[in-house]
Amino acid sequence: MSRTGPNPETEVFRSVEAGRIEPSWIASRLESWFPGHQRDLPWRQRRTPWRTLVSELMLQQTQVSRVAERFEPFMARFPDPDAMVSAGEDAVVAAWEGLGYYRRARLLHAAAVAIRDDHGGEVPDTVEALRSLPGIGRYTAGSIASIAFGRPAPIVDGNVIRVIARIDAIDAASDDPGLIEHCWRRAEGLAAAAESPGIVNESLMELGATVCRPGRPSCDACPLVDRCAARRAGIEDSVPRPKQPPQRELVHLHSILLRRGDRILLRRRPAKGIWAGLWELPSVESASRLEPEAVAAGLDFTVEGLRYVESFRRLLTHREVHFHVHEGRTRVRRGEWCDREEASTLGMSKPMRLLIDRRAWGVTD
Repeated sequence: MSRTGPNPETEVFRSVEAGRIEPSWIASRLESWFPGHQRDLPWRQRRTPWRTLVSELMLQQTQVSRVAERFEPFMARFPDPDAMVSAGEDAVVAAWEGLGYYRRARLLHAAAVAIRDDHGGEVPDTVEALRSLPGIGRYTAGSIASIAFGRPAPIVDGNVIRVIARIDAIDAASDDPGLIEHCWRRAEGLAAAAESPGIVNESLMELGATVCRPGRPSCDACPLVDRCAARRAGIEDSVPRPKQPPQRELVHLHSILLRRGDRILLRRRPAKGIWAGLWELPSVESASRLEPEAVAAGLDFTVEGLRYVESFRRLLTHREVHFHVHEGRTRVRRGEWCDREEASTLGMSKPMRLLIDRRAWGVTD
């Protein structure tokens, strides 16, 4: 097949449409397979629309194992939308720490406000209403609508793309627009053919995560292997082709530890950009490493005795961040001077939290 980027109108996709496996057969196989093969995950143990919504937002671009560790403590703090609204956005962001992509925490809080104000405190039960909530797109709305309410709504994520591309033997990159559109059409057919759309959707995700994995799939354990076109063609290991990795922006973050007794000075990051709105040591961000004099000049207050301490690196999806840590003195009074307990309640990025724990409080584990 062509490697030049197929689209929905090409002969490649028309031939796939003509020879594809019947949705009813796939749906039936998946519905039979899922109950005995699903992972034991906390949001599956007790289903409610709110728990489903929270879990789906948490799972966006975050490993399942990390979400599984954090889910129940988070739900204990915010058992319903009203509790989340009452706690406030800062509390949600602080509880989100370690899950990354903190904008999702703010969107979740905004969704809770909308649920309270516009939907009587109840998670809406249609795709259209769900998509009106902050942070809820096509995939997440379909997932919540099907799993929580049994709606015949399709879903497409990376796992679903991989399963469908292999079933239909489509040799395209996983981010190819034609493949993605094909997968949405296939997913619509599967949801419409399913007796339990939520189970079919979860089964597709589970199959991609545990059996039809990238690289070498475990085809002998797959309930669809009998009719998998990629397996028949011997290309199951190579489709879909991986998308190009993102180019990381290089960022240098010069952070300054300033003490006043048992308190340290903290400031909130800007509302846009990396770790938007989270708390940190006063910092100067730049495209290259700065000398201490330039770091001091980049602050909006005066520091004395600025001394370099250490550097370390953290890789994010779209950025490579080099932390350069300094210590110094200041007479400034504005900002938040926090002790350890007060600092623990503020939302911070994980690298910043670890840095402060180690340097300010001597916590090494």
